Formats: sequence, C-alpha cells, structure tokens
Amino acid sequence: MGTVPAGDGLDALLVSLQLTDSAFPSGFYTLSHGLEGFAQAKAIDAETLPDLLADLLRHSVGPADATALAVARRAAGAGDWELVMEADRRLHATKLNRELRLASVRTGRQMLDIARESVGGAELERFAELVAAKRTPCSQPVAAGVAYAAAGVPVEQAVASDLFAFAASFTGAAMRLRLTDFRKAQVVLRGAAVVIAEVTRDAVVRELADLGGCVPAADVMSGRHERADARLFAS
Repeated sequence: MGTVPAGDGLDALLVSLQLTDSAFPSGFYTLSHGLEGFAQAKAIDAETLPDLLADLLRHSVGPADATALAVARRAAGAGDWELVMEADRRLHATKLNRELRLASVRTGRQMLDIARESVGGAELERFAELVAAKRTPCSQPVAAGVAYAAAGVPVEQAVASDLFAFAASFTGAAMRLRLTDFRKAQVVLRGAAVVIAEVTRDAVVRELADLGGCVPAADVMSGRHERADARLFAS
C-alpha cells in the first residue's frame, strides 16, 4: 500500500483529522471538561452553553492547554526536550483540581501510546522514554504536540485541531447531560469556530512564561464535581 509523504500538507491534515476524531481512543469521551459540575449546580442551560464554551476556550484552554501544545510542538520539532518537559510540568501545575490533572495525564498517556503505534516517529519514541523515566507527567496537550511534531503538522493547524477536539468533546458531553440535542450541538460547535480561530492565533505566539489560564468558577465546579456522590464523567 502506498503512503503519503511525511510532512506533506494533505498528510498533515489527515493526521490532524485522525488524532481529533471522536473515534480516536484517547479517553476524551469520558470527560465533560467541567461541564457536569456546572450541570449539577444547575448553573448552565442550553442558552448559556455557548458562552461557557467560549469562556473556557479563551481563558482556560487557550492560555494553558493550547499554549503548552504550541510550545511542545515547536520544541519537539527542534529536538529541545528540556523545553517539552518544562511545558508539560508547568501545564500540569496549572491544573488546580486533582480530577483535571488525572484526566489530562490519563488521556495524554493514552494519546502517546496509540500515536506511537498509529503515527510513529522518533519524537514520540523519545517522549515515551522521558515519560517512562518519570521525568515528565505526559499531559494530553503536550503528548498531542509531540505527535503533531512527529507527523510534521504545522503549529497553527495542530493548535486549531486540538481546540476543535475540545469543543467537540464539550458539546458531546452537553448532549449526554441533556443540555442540548444533536442539532443544536452542531450549531454551538460551528459558532465556536470564530473563538477557536481567535484563541489559536493567540496561543501560537505565546512563550512558555505566558502559560496559564484562569477561570475560577470552573475550578470551583470541578472541585464540587470531584466530591459528588454520582458522576457520569471523570471530569
């Protein structure tokens, strides 16, 4: 069977689609990204759902996860593994709630494991060695950044792809929590495109020192969710 040359624009797109597809078994389907906590507190409904998604993208995922991904993608592509590990450690430290840290690492290690087999590349093998040596936690955005580097996916495309995966996972969780239906979820997801583009542009120009988001309400809801008697999602 023939293969698309590594680094080819079409191949980069195909890798991006594969890594962010809902069928990719990274464990994203087990996460609500804090949404279940808001639902349990009756602090969210169909009308306010798009606003919460935009706030999380602009003030949490963008400054933290997307920035770490961009830094890791560039660093892994340049072979700067100290910078990759520092981005990973800083991102891990910015996640104040235990369930968010655990979820990021669990999905990150699953991403790394499957990407090594499906995407392959020296970058993924080197990062796996560092994770196995317990030198770095393996947060999901950093693992994704390394996978994108191994496949030659451009930084901006890598960041936008992962942000879309977050938004798709968020709206999928909203459907399972009965906050919306499948038609309206697609409207919300399409409406988030302008925010994703904005957040992508900001994330790709940030440096490591700029890494870190702040959405106190989401942290509070996550803390409550962690102690809830019953939970559908891991976060």
